[in-house]
Amino acid sequence: MKLLEPLAINHMTLKNRVMFPPMTTGYEDRAGSITDQSVNFYRRLAQGGVAYVVVGDVSPVHTISPTPKLVTDEQIPSFAHLADALHEFDCKLGLQVFHPEYDTVAVAELFRAGDMQGARAKLMHDMKHYVNEVTAERLQEILGLITALAQRCVKAGVDAIEVHGDRLVGSLCSPLINQRDDEFGGSFENRTRFALEVVRAIRAGAPDICIDYKLPIITENPQIGRGGLFIDEAVRLAKLLEEAGVDTFHVGQANHTGNMNDTIPVMGTRPYCFMEEYSRQVKAVVSVPVSTVGRIIMPEDAERLIEEGACDYVGLGRSLLCDPDYVSKLEAGTPELIRHCMMCNKGCTDAIQNRRFLSCVLNAENGYEYERTIEPAAEAKKVAVVGAGPAGMEAARVAALRGHAVTLFEACDELGGQLTIACVPPRKSEMGRSLDWWKAALDAAGVEVRAGAAVGARELAEAGFDAVIVAAGGKNAWPRIEGIGAPFVLDSWRVLAGDYRLKGNVAVIGGGLVGAETAEFIVNAFSDCRVTVVEMADKVAAQESNTVLPTMMADFEEHGVELLTGAKVVEFVENPGYVPAVVVEVAGGEGEAPERREVPCDFAVLALGTAPVSFDASPLEEAGIPVSFVGDCNEVAAIDEAVTAGYLAACAL
Repeated sequence: MKLLEPLAINHMTLKNRVMFPPMTTGYEDRAGSITDQSVNFYRRLAQGGVAYVVVGDVSPVHTISPTPKLVTDEQIPSFAHLADALHEFDCKLGLQVFHPEYDTVAVAELFRAGDMQGARAKLMHDMKHYVNEVTAERLQEILGLITALAQRCVKAGVDAIEVHGDRLVGSLCSPLINQRDDEFGGSFENRTRFALEVVRAIRAGAPDICIDYKLPIITENPQIGRGGLFIDEAVRLAKLLEEAGVDTFHVGQANHTGNMNDTIPVMGTRPYCFMEEYSRQVKAVVSVPVSTVGRIIMPEDAERLIEEGACDYVGLGRSLLCDPDYVSKLEAGTPELIRHCMMCNKGCTDAIQNRRFLSCVLNAENGYEYERTIEPAAEAKKVAVVGAGPAGMEAARVAALRGHAVTLFEACDELGGQLTIACVPPRKSEMGRSLDWWKAALDAAGVEVRAGAAVGARELAEAGFDAVIVAAGGKNAWPRIEGIGAPFVLDSWRVLAGDYRLKGNVAVIGGGLVGAETAEFIVNAFSDCRVTVVEMADKVAAQESNTVLPTMMADFEEHGVELLTGAKVVEFVENPGYVPAVVVEVAGGEGEAPERREVPCDFAVLALGTAPVSFDASPLEEAGIPVSFVGDCNEVAAIDEAVTAGYLAACAL
């Protein structure tokens, strides 16, 4: 397949057409140097077959931004160590040079002086105005710093430098942001002047290095992004950049929108391969190779883009976080074993926005490469795993790969646990890819799967198992509230499973993730329903991804969903002959008693959390058989925690 063929680019040749595009990782140290954690992360991608890795947001200046920095010669060895680690697997290393949209010197001085309030105020001001206030003299100084960075890249053995065409460079190019009236503003020629000078500055410091250019496009219908250029000007700039010495282009979505979902879109919010039409137009006017990104998940999509001339190679970001062996599995002819990304943004985008390091909810090894590994067991054991939700399936998979004889018991007829209903709400169907992968992975690992087989501890003890991992799961919580057994009170899990046909007024009790998603499902599935979400906290969907929340709230507004927060449910009232109601207490002002009110509803749908399914392990313990509990039955509700718990439990056998 084309995806696995080599690609010649000026100054470097890629062994295949797969790159890991620039992503913020949070693995670097505070000074911006490359750490062992960072080296191990990128090395693992190279080991898995990736041809080209680009480290994102490498600054030529000291900044307060948590990004890599190559500012002094003392930092060169850490980057050289990274280059050597990737070259071991014939993987090329690129560094993405960028300058943030603020006066790095002034902000740093305020921080050093201890003026935190002044520094933050300066930072907030600059992020809106710096592109229009930075002097031409300072821009020339930044060009000199970029040349110095390029020289250090050569000394470190780096293969390519990618210009971050967004951020400061893209803001200067942008007709939407740039309001300057000097030689760097106004006309297309002036707005793109700095971008061209950045390329020349790199070439001055590194005559023989490959220059990559991230070309950010302000997409249209609807318009998304502000930094960068609309496609007509982007095409013009691409031709000029090639003349200036750019060896390859990376076509991506423009940023500066305030919502990371625009550039790293969550499941169901943008089409697959959404940058294809723009990449195709850039490739049509340049003679150098072009790459693109944008929800390219399946290898057949990547192959089609290359075959049809939309690009020459592809960037797989979240997909490679999920499965660093994506390429090697294609090479081995086992594409069905690729663990495909769900595009949930929980472990990656959310983690970075919350100042945690990059990770993936389905890959327990992310951030712990070569620390967490699946090693052959010292002694092969007969292992039972009870429950086939994410925790149980992961435990069974890993235990089998370690050489144990594993039997996976599931009481239901289908595997998946809560995944089977998690796929139901709007935009969530992509979660089904993970279930498909687990089924294939369990089969490939040799796990014996017994669906529709409820099993108890005594039965397992008598069957001669050497170890048992219990992943019995959870159930929808039904707390002790007066009237909760009334027939109009329904289970949200069963609503999502399609067991009920709803109509009229519906009160969803609980505005956490499950409650919010259930409410969204109801208003989209049943056009004659009017929904009120009743939540005791002051915010609905507080744990939802920041990249998902705006879309969900827009859907609520479109369907007229009422959000009643700060409301505690105290009673469910049947009201014979009248409409049933949920009685709530709404917090009053300071010193005021709660207000008691009724929320009339034809149905009340309960989504108040998950209760663990009990499993009496005492017969196993009496028989001296080790037992461990993972997932919801151990009061772990988040999928990333469940997967990690299953992985670690299997590694401990």
